[in-house]
Amino acid sequence: MKTLVDPGRLLDQGLARLRTRFTIPGAFPPEVLEAAERAAQKRPDARSHADRTALPFVTLDPASSTDLDQAFAIEPSGPDWLLHYAIADVAWFVEDGDPLDREAWQRGTTTYLPDGKASLYPPLLSEGGASLLPDVERPAVILTVRIDPEGRPRLDGVERGVIRSRAKLAYDTVADDDLPPGFHEIARRIARAEDRRGAQRVDPPEQVVESNGNGTFALGFRPQLPSERWNAALSLATNLAVAQAMIEAGTGLFRVMASPDTRAEERLRTTAQALRLNWPTAMPLAQFQRRLDPGKPAEAAFMLAIRRSGSGASYKVYDPAELPWHAAVAAPYAHATAPLRRLADRYVLRSVLALAKGEAIPERVLATLPELPPVMARAASRDARIDRSVIDLAEATMLHDREGSTFSAVVTDVRENKVQVQLKDLPIVATATAPGAFPGSALTLRLVRADPVEGTLSFEPVD
Repeated sequence: MKTLVDPGRLLDQGLARLRTRFTIPGAFPPEVLEAAERAAQKRPDARSHADRTALPFVTLDPASSTDLDQAFAIEPSGPDWLLHYAIADVAWFVEDGDPLDREAWQRGTTTYLPDGKASLYPPLLSEGGASLLPDVERPAVILTVRIDPEGRPRLDGVERGVIRSRAKLAYDTVADDDLPPGFHEIARRIARAEDRRGAQRVDPPEQVVESNGNGTFALGFRPQLPSERWNAALSLATNLAVAQAMIEAGTGLFRVMASPDTRAEERLRTTAQALRLNWPTAMPLAQFQRRLDPGKPAEAAFMLAIRRSGSGASYKVYDPAELPWHAAVAAPYAHATAPLRRLADRYVLRSVLALAKGEAIPERVLATLPELPPVMARAASRDARIDRSVIDLAEATMLHDREGSTFSAVVTDVRENKVQVQLKDLPIVATATAPGAFPGSALTLRLVRADPVEGTLSFEPVD
């Protein structure tokens, strides 16, 4: 990470412009805040939620997070492990058509920026009454997932329950002794099952802008911590089990993604060759990418190339004529584990809750499912453009007043007459015109212009 020195507070000004440009929601309307206040006063009882406070739930999230969607407890069951995955029961607080619901449909997701976020629900709920904070009782939808020795997850049960989290664990400080027995074994089983399925999931270092909390920011690449990967395995297992349960019932909303096509894979082989990576001809992409180390620059660059080569993920309502498939996990997949941050998850949870009870999915939910894909696609597109614009803004701010300087770079991708490059000494990804360059080419570039107002950089190759 590189500290971004910004005495003119150009980044602050730029973030304010982005909020206007992308119409990022600000404060919640009064009627939504009033609805949140009323909702937060609701108290579950024995008729609505079973008492599951005896289960030793914990959460694992970024240290600063207070909108806690998920808590877990684990117990052995013969050769299997039972993962009790508690999800914030947002539907308990939000009623169809009420002000909270209508506002959530406008927002779609929680939108994150370095200087704050625009939450899907008011903080009174998302960081208060509905959040699975430690040492307080909270209503949850508890998904019990059985994970066999082969790493196959299956939904054993779904119920509404009251839980009491024992601890709020953080990715960067959690110790093995903080985690329940079975946590690492479940993660290993899920990882081995992914390998057997030929999953194509990659977790390249993330280019991020983070607040340092003292008025400055940092720009850099942040690789995923091991604790994040382990925790993601629990969420993955749960979402796979939910998807399978919906398929067996012939209904539901799924997350789908196609594999890179033949042409994309050919480009990837060229990129691997240019980056001097040994990708055997007979080895499938899914197998090769699982060997990659995000801590090595060339391999990290290739992971980013894989991420860009696909068509992206989307949502799809169940269609008996076409099995929903997510290439990255090589299985049917759903989103159910983040209802405080994604609108669609609330409806998936309502669906599986009804199925587990042997009841029909509520008509309102069934009618709503086809309306969710375009709403979620619009929110995802907005968030992706915001993320890229924030990075562009930070890069331009970092290089402000350095026009004329030269930088060493390596080409990571070629698109038409432009190349994408990674600067060698700064965490900056940029584009330039460099005829004849190919992935892996080393270039020396001169910075022509850095515009922190527009968030743009202009480079030219040095002859």
